[in-house]
Amino acid sequence: MNKPYIKYTFLVPVLLCAALSCKVTKPYQKPDFNTSYLYRGQTGTDTATIASMPWESLFADTVLKALIREGLYQNLNLKVAIQKIAEAQAALGQSKAAFLPSLSGNLSVGRSEQSLASLNYPPGTIVNTTFNSYQFGLSSSWEADVWGQLSSAKKAAYANLLQSDAAKRAVQTQLIADIANNYYNLLALDKQLDITNQALQYRIKDVETMKALKEGNVVNGAAVVQSEANQYEAEVSIPDLKRSIRETENAIDILVGRPPGPLNHTKLDDQQPITNLQTGIPDELLKNRPDVQQAEYVFRAAFENTNLAHTYFYPQFTITASGGFSNLQLKDFFVNSIFYNLAAGLTQPIFNQGVNKARLKTAQAQQLEALYNFQQSLLNAGQEVSNALYAYQTAIEKDSSRSKEIDALVKSVDYTQQLLRYSSATNYNDVLISEQNLLAARLSGVNDRLQQLQAIVNLYRALGGGWK
Repeated sequence: MNKPYIKYTFLVPVLLCAALSCKVTKPYQKPDFNTSYLYRGQTGTDTATIASMPWESLFADTVLKALIREGLYQNLNLKVAIQKIAEAQAALGQSKAAFLPSLSGNLSVGRSEQSLASLNYPPGTIVNTTFNSYQFGLSSSWEADVWGQLSSAKKAAYANLLQSDAAKRAVQTQLIADIANNYYNLLALDKQLDITNQALQYRIKDVETMKALKEGNVVNGAAVVQSEANQYEAEVSIPDLKRSIRETENAIDILVGRPPGPLNHTKLDDQQPITNLQTGIPDELLKNRPDVQQAEYVFRAAFENTNLAHTYFYPQFTITASGGFSNLQLKDFFVNSIFYNLAAGLTQPIFNQGVNKARLKTAQAQQLEALYNFQQSLLNAGQEVSNALYAYQTAIEKDSSRSKEIDALVKSVDYTQQLLRYSSATNYNDVLISEQNLLAARLSGVNDRLQQLQAIVNLYRALGGGWK
């Protein structure tokens, strides 16, 4: 067989298949989704957003910054996410290697003994029935990516790599938010403990006052008992606050990758949150939210897997070659010992069409699932932005009214205590109610402040801040 014939034998089917390959796979297009109304009540066109801020600029508390920085280096979930990226990179490298021909070597030495009777020689014939064989060879195989099967597999692997990277960034943004929210919660609990301890001291004095007033026949024994119950009510809430503080400290320790233990922290009143909360436009969620990007990359991988499933309906074009040296005598190993084999072939599936159809239907269903998950991730992102922004606004709205409420209740406590001492127009129940209301208002004021701080953190995360 002459060389031109061999060349065209391989070239014709390759060109024919390449001409038809464009009809098998489709180019990827991003899913279309209207994001105009994702932010409830927000219809501005300003693209400025706090998501573009580095996380160091969002927080003024140096202790909190140090905790976040430690968490970014030591958090175990983040380390796992980084290893997922390494796995995806290896899978991408494997998909790229599929484009190259395989090459393997073989070195073998054999010895065989045949039965003299099986050779059917006349009696008395002397024949050597022991044979040695020596062989060294190379074999190679290459599959032409005619229908885009290998290309689709590589694109799917690349999408999985991007998805792993986005997942890591999503873990990072959530980690920053979790550390900050738990830290602010710790400050709030510490503030509530201080307020409760102060209230307890006042109530201890109330018991002493009620006992003195009883001796002066101003109040009766019921007032003394009620004042004591009021004192015990404050005392019994303190262990619960201490337990919550301990649990919150432990939660922060786990987030930053250290064993549970006490934490140094500042005061709630020292926090200086930013006030210019720019949200940008909903379209920016596509480039700022790592989890939204992750959902899109999952869809992209599913799209390429659908392309891959289509290619299984078409023949595979493979070229194989092998060659080397083979001889029965080691001393003459390279003498007239060359052998080779070269073959090209098309493999068309015939009786496994049911498998291929099932594979395609599965891939198409997974592609639709990924599309719906992507759309859901955008809706969730818009909801989170709207909720966090409104939580901040309502916390600000409550601030002025809460201050006035506390001022009024302070006066109410003073007035009822004075009336109890110098007038019969009131009793200890009025004092008790006013003190309980004052304590509840002060604790609620701490929660208002916590809501404001956490709303800023949640809005920052919801907009996609924390990974740049």
